[in-house]
Amino acid sequence: EGILGGIKLDKNRILVCTTEMNTEKEIQRDMFIEDSYIVIKKGKKIHFVLKANNGQIIGTSESYESEKACTAGIASVIKNAPVAKISDTTDENAGKVSNPKFEIYKDKKGDFRFRLLAKNGENILSSEGYTAKTGCKKGIDSVIKNADSPTVEE
Repeated sequence: EGILGGIKLDKNRILVCTTEMNTEKEIQRDMFIEDSYIVIKKGKKIHFVLKANNGQIIGTSESYESEKACTAGIASVIKNAPVAKISDTTDENAGKVSNPKFEIYKDKKGDFRFRLLAKNGENILSSEGYTAKTGCKKGIDSVIKNADSPTVEE
């Protein structure tokens, strides 16, 4: 347990960061804990990011109104990611897949992205853009691999 550069790490691997670290790029650059959920509080909103063991952010949640809702979002990723099938909306020959699922799609820029949809269809995690579909699929594999990571709080 101790404080390092405005970061407090306790025995449960809960990380409490100062509000100076308020962007995903800063979190990616500055956080020393890998394969973790990082809970970020900005004003009255709260969201989380999932980091892989290489330190890269592989998914970002929606904004929540409460810590309880954010914690439920993390629990939903932990529950749904390991059993979710892949639905590729960029492949016209792909069959229909029921929730929970990872949905691969193209954004307005033409980049490949994925979102993890819970059993009720709610979007619980969204990826960054990937130039190649293979990178997007590796991102999905990384979410599955890192879904049960410890939780960190800002």
